[in-house]
Amino acid sequence: MAKLPRLSGREVIGALSKIGFKPARQKGFHIILIRENQEGKKAVVVPNHQEIDKGTLLEIIRQAGLKRDEFFELL
Repeated sequence: MAKLPRLSGREVIGALSKIGFKPARQKGFHIILIRENQEGKKAVVVPNHQEIDKGTLLEIIRQAGLKRDEFFELL
């Protein structure tokens, strides 16, 4: 399994936007992304920080319904 890279919030948002997530709103330093499809809506909260912690990044990947390798392909 690949080592997790250090990513900024903007880099994570850019990767998730490639699979249909769009910014819905922002509250402080957190941006809420929404993706709608046949199964319904899926929301992911991404902190707009210079570096996202490893655990936070793993949780974002899980909430987006992706596997680590799938997420890395989006970068």
